[in-house]
Amino acid sequence: MNISYNWLKQYINIDITPDELSKALTSIGLEVGGVEEVQTIKGGLEGLVIGEVLTCVNHENSDHLHVTTVNIGTPEPIQVVCGAPNVAAGQKVVVATVGTKLYSGEESFSIKRSKIRGVESFGMICAEDEIGVGTSHDGIIVLPVEAVPGTLAKDYYGIKNDTLLEVDITPNRIDAASHFGVARDLAAFFALKDKSVKLTKPSVEGFAIQNTNLTIPVTVENTDACPRYSAVTISGVKVAESPEWLKNYLHVIGLRPINNIVDVTNYVLHELGQPMHAFDADKIKGGEVRVKTLAEGTPFTTLDGAERKLNAADLMICNAKEPMCIGGVFGGLDSGVTETTQNVFLESAYFNPVSIRKTARRHGLNTDASFRYERGCDPTNTIYVLKRCALLIQEVAGGQISSDIVDIYPQEVKPFEVSVSLRKINTLIGKEIGKENIETILAALEMKIVSQNEEGYVLHVPAYRVDVQRDVDVIEDILRIYGYNNVEIGETLKSTLSYSSKPDSYKLQNLISEQLTAQGFNEVLNNSLTKGGYYTDLTSYPAAHSVKIINSLSSDLNVMRQTLLFGGLENINRNVNRRNADLKFYEFGNCYYYHAENKKEGEKLAAYSEDMHLGLWLTGNKHGQSWTATDEKSSIYELKAYIENILRRLGFNLRKLIVGEYADDLLSDALTIYSAAGRKLAVYGIVHHNIRKVTDIDQEVYYADLNWNAILAELGEHKVQYKELSKFPDVKRDLALLLDKNVAFAEIEKIAFETERKLLKKVNLFDVYEGKNLEAGKKSYAVSFLLQDETKTLTDTQIESIMKKLQANFETKLGAKLR
Repeated sequence: MNISYNWLKQYINIDITPDELSKALTSIGLEVGGVEEVQTIKGGLEGLVIGEVLTCVNHENSDHLHVTTVNIGTPEPIQVVCGAPNVAAGQKVVVATVGTKLYSGEESFSIKRSKIRGVESFGMICAEDEIGVGTSHDGIIVLPVEAVPGTLAKDYYGIKNDTLLEVDITPNRIDAASHFGVARDLAAFFALKDKSVKLTKPSVEGFAIQNTNLTIPVTVENTDACPRYSAVTISGVKVAESPEWLKNYLHVIGLRPINNIVDVTNYVLHELGQPMHAFDADKIKGGEVRVKTLAEGTPFTTLDGAERKLNAADLMICNAKEPMCIGGVFGGLDSGVTETTQNVFLESAYFNPVSIRKTARRHGLNTDASFRYERGCDPTNTIYVLKRCALLIQEVAGGQISSDIVDIYPQEVKPFEVSVSLRKINTLIGKEIGKENIETILAALEMKIVSQNEEGYVLHVPAYRVDVQRDVDVIEDILRIYGYNNVEIGETLKSTLSYSSKPDSYKLQNLISEQLTAQGFNEVLNNSLTKGGYYTDLTSYPAAHSVKIINSLSSDLNVMRQTLLFGGLENINRNVNRRNADLKFYEFGNCYYYHAENKKEGEKLAAYSEDMHLGLWLTGNKHGQSWTATDEKSSIYELKAYIENILRRLGFNLRKLIVGEYADDLLSDALTIYSAAGRKLAVYGIVHHNIRKVTDIDQEVYYADLNWNAILAELGEHKVQYKELSKFPDVKRDLALLLDKNVAFAEIEKIAFETERKLLKKVNLFDVYEGKNLEAGKKSYAVSFLLQDETKTLTDTQIESIMKKLQANFETKLGAKLR
């Protein structure tokens, strides 16, 4: 944002250099990106002089060029070839002499001695747009007869020098997106240092309603999108060129003057941060204004001549018959102020930031007005700004205030109430800065102390400070005004050394990342902000449990994610659409939850929680076709192996984990893994078709969600023990078991280890058969059992005894038969 040093000094009586001002602004969080000496017209009209055309004859080699001699106050006149149709002898003109640099936007060119169609030319007679004093290019500038040849153009036009400060406004500091907003922060900065520095707000005491001859009724049908709408009319204005002071201020900050009415609205926008809109009152059909939404697809032609199809949620400023303006974003083609305008309807409103942002994004529009509205203007300031703008219009265009002020404000926007303790202020700042300093800063920042005691304050923070709603926000404001550099670093360092046996999460993440990468996975990193629509109608992750974003950028980024699943599905969709369908992804990331039932008075974060998860996605082929193998699809069993490898690498004893069936609306054929302590470590399964459909994925996707926090908690209680490898041989025995189809291998494994806890080391399923020669509803499992005694060699008698016990328990508990 561009800030004029001269303009800024209208509101604060500072006596410091622009460079000192730059340092002060940066120290209070309004970082200055650049400081530049400028003029009210770019280039300052250097090299341009007033001249008098002495002679003007037709060029002998051209039917439109003229050869002139011009007196520019030098001993001898100069010869200039000119192509303007209106050039004539006796005129007073503006001449660019040889070496003068002229600007056209960001580009520039220099006037050189040249030969045009064989005739030498020693300069250029200029039009308005060529030197930046106007927009006309119909012909050269013809000055009044009293203009004196040889006068420097910069003196004739009253060019002023100024300093432009480029202030980098962060998205949360929209309150400082104006000259007065910057001055207000500066006044707070000087409140502790120089009591003579005062903030001066432009007076509106001269505002008076002179008649009610131009009363235009206003109806606001959508008060959610437009919480406050204020307006007034001005009759009998004369639209013309703006006075020099107004044009100069706009020129300095890079705006092109248009006419006095429009220029005033732009001036007020950059003065006070409140967007304004001036309608031609005579073009308001039916003599009334309606603020409402229109039907989906309604055509509307905007100020740039483009026809746009409206969304049903776009807030429109309409007359009795048709839309006139996209509220808070862009004006319409036929409703604005023109040279023929005599009566003005002046709007000052507060629009819902989310509504404005969505409309601006839908139509690809980014205007000065939408920039401010979508970040949050001051809803309490509309009347003051309306009066200020109306008075300036009267000053530059005449006219009379011809209606009462319309102010539709059904529900007053209250200030934010924030409690902050002195102890927390001093703790976070790092020193005691004293109650007097704290209260001085709070007053300068317009934060009203409504009650206080020995422990702290209850404050009313103004509604325009949308970024200050917590005690830590207030403390940050106090510190930036007090000065970060004023918090001294002590000579001693006090610390407490403690030993923690907690697992190192970062180290373990790297360990597992390396393992997964080595197994062919690619790591993905997705935004924690996601689409709230993903959670609509879900029971496993209800929309009510989503952490919603205040003033979200778009509907695609309006909540914090509850699961990593959807981000990975978006990654898969992007890759599949680019013919990369065989994928293995993993992601470490936090998930966020809101539980209203956990709310506690005085604890704003009690209802919120977050935890870290590891997500795995498989889709497509496990490996492609080659001369050594055919295509093989990825499967849930492949995913299971990756999960078990992760848990095994982290030191888990897989035999002690509990695997069970799991049902939710995200996964089918899902299983869950619990620790012996009852912690849910992982859930995995096949992504439901209707969930894949949301992200337009046609192929099967296998997904696993590992709760990293639960895994770390389990590891914290886990002790790793080492022992020497046994020197005695192991023995392997097989059983072919005929079972019901609904019996899972996990049940066999569980029964086996319950039967023989000491000598049974491993149970492995190496074949499954279903088909002919088996009874209906049956299947055959071929299972191997590894037995070992670490103190001696097993005997045949011991082995046979264990196998008989196993067989008996399988028959009793599972109804198994040997094949």
